Amino acid sequence: MNEQHPDLRSLRHDYAARGLDEAELTPDPLDLFDRWFAEALEAGLGEPNAMVVATVDAGGRPSARTVLLKERRGGGLVFFTNHASRKGEELAANPHVALLFPWHDLERNVRFEGVAEPLPRAEVEDYFAVRPRGSQLGAHASRQSSVVADRAELERSYADAEERFADQDVPPPASWGGYLVRPDVVEFWQGRPSRLHDRLVYRFEGGAWRTERLAP
Repeated sequence: MNEQHPDLRSLRHDYAARGLDEAELTPDPLDLFDRWFAEALEAGLGEPNAMVVATVDAGGRPSARTVLLKERRGGGLVFFTNHASRKGEELAANPHVALLFPWHDLERNVRFEGVAEPLPRAEVEDYFAVRPRGSQLGAHASRQSSVVADRAELERSYADAEERFADQDVPPPASWGGYLVRPDVVEFWQGRPSRLHDRLVYRFEGGAWRTERLAP
């Protein structure tokens, strides 16, 4: 049987919305990220806080998945997950992490490299308490990254959690937590015509941020 596939070689987009000049850079890259994030919100992008998180296992094999940025604080970026998940286990062995915000509709992306620090339990509990109840129950029902027989198994586990916590507050599972990612590399990418994209990178070295432009 001859399979018909789209001609991926012909799929291309010529970026032309705007540029990124060194004069637009801020002393701290997270200030520029905040500005770009505000513009992503204003543009109405779907889930602008969705970011790809890449980790590496003990053997050097990388993996990536999408999570949601849940807080921006002075030192970095915060997300929550199950420490017993694949990413949690990999971060326990190697805390180095990469993040990517793919804001395609704005012809932009922002890339972070840094170290993920587990959040104190008190902060985890404070955040978990404001999650929707369904999400709280789901955290108990799903042993993230573990193999399940079928969808019905998940639904039974959720029903069990509903019964177990009926008429009471739902606490976070012992394995559920969060991370603060402190970046030491931040790259701002802005699409430009003829593939001459703007790539401006911050690197934290010697106690200060320095910037450089990379060839696209």
